[in-house]
Amino acid sequence: MAGAVEIKTASPKVTRRNFDPTAVVPEPLPPVVTAANGEDAGVDKLDKKSREIVLGKNVHTTCFAVTEPEANDEFTGDKEAYMAGVLARYRKSLMERTKHHLGYPYNLDFDYGALAQLQHFSINNLGDPFIESNYGVHSRQFEVGVLDWFARLWEIEKNDYWGYITNCGTEGNLHGILVGREVFPDGILYASRESHYSVFKAARMYRMECVKVDTLISGEIDCADFRAKLLANKSKPAIINVNIGTTVKGAVDDLDLVIQTLEGCGFSRDRFYIHCDGALFGLMMPFVKRAPKVSFKKPIGSVSVSGHKFVGCPMPCGVQITRMEHVNALSSNVEYLASRDATIMGSRNGHAPIFLWYTLNRKGYNGFAKEVQKCLRNAHYLKDQLRAAGIGAMLNELSSTVVFERPRDEDFVRRWQLACEGNIAHVVVMPSVSIEKLDVFLNELVKNRSTWYQEKQPPCIAADIGKENCACPLHK
Repeated sequence: MAGAVEIKTASPKVTRRNFDPTAVVPEPLPPVVTAANGEDAGVDKLDKKSREIVLGKNVHTTCFAVTEPEANDEFTGDKEAYMAGVLARYRKSLMERTKHHLGYPYNLDFDYGALAQLQHFSINNLGDPFIESNYGVHSRQFEVGVLDWFARLWEIEKNDYWGYITNCGTEGNLHGILVGREVFPDGILYASRESHYSVFKAARMYRMECVKVDTLISGEIDCADFRAKLLANKSKPAIINVNIGTTVKGAVDDLDLVIQTLEGCGFSRDRFYIHCDGALFGLMMPFVKRAPKVSFKKPIGSVSVSGHKFVGCPMPCGVQITRMEHVNALSSNVEYLASRDATIMGSRNGHAPIFLWYTLNRKGYNGFAKEVQKCLRNAHYLKDQLRAAGIGAMLNELSSTVVFERPRDEDFVRRWQLACEGNIAHVVVMPSVSIEKLDVFLNELVKNRSTWYQEKQPPCIAADIGKENCACPLHK
């Protein structure tokens, strides 16, 4: 047999001779960041107002090294066997991680087996989705079909909109804010403090003046503070990021109140631009009864959503829609492509539009409406069960994000892949999250919590979710 090939992991050295393709390597806990005073800044500091961020593990400790094939490998097949083993083990790890996923807004329940026949093609939608380029292996016909579906959802006519399928929700925000900046080069970007970090990334990238607006306890933008900050900058146009579901609390900014505030401060419609970040709830809200509408019949400039979140997709993707009148400031003809381009990226994933088209056709409006109702029901179930167990919890109206006290054990946080911020964590109830999965999580949480707080009281999280939602001894 040819010389042994080593796989680089944090566990003891593994060679081809003893490699077990079905083994799952337990992931080590992330290193706990040490506070400036030398004390451990981890779980025992949960009840402090400020805490250090616990970073994830260094992936170099578990990466799979790339090695050169040996001269006689085509005869021995060692390399192929080795790679097959690595992939088999990785697949098993993915199955386990999917089983215990609750903290991030990804719908992991999908089946795109019918599209496997297309994986042999390098499909690239480089350039404008509405104008073909000289590269013929594209999926623009699917992309424009998907864009038209979203245009109907957000009530804008085909001839009045422009958009494209992005690589992720962040790209949608980057593009929407860029359009706003091009419309108003001297405009000020206003965003609530609980906006997604990509909004503030955009401000840095485009060197924009950015004003952070306070939020209510729900996470929704505080329009009283917004009004004060608008009046302090009346001489400059306003570019506003409106959250259709904040990252941590799932709060929906009141779009109508934002518009009323702008107009009440003397900003006419030709002096403001609104981008709606609807990464998750932008696709859920249209199917919630009595929910306020996100519509281009209102004076908004752009809307973006993620495609891999509520819809469910094996690769990150998103949809960005803006008004045709605005995008001309970004467009340029590219001879090399024989097309126009107003996108952020050059090459764009041509497979993503096909995946989105496939799901939109299979589920349709009625299918999505049923899934939204299921998510909301299950979110209310989780909130009620947490409160019944004496655990503080909050669930915003129109949201499927349940916020509760941060577990004290980082091992538990890693196991369930919970998203945490300060003293709180959340579960985002997606179509792939069943009552049975929630029950397993609840049972583990209650059991572990009884040991975490044997000698001390649970932390007060009233400052994070309100006194009415806190279950500490003071507010119970």
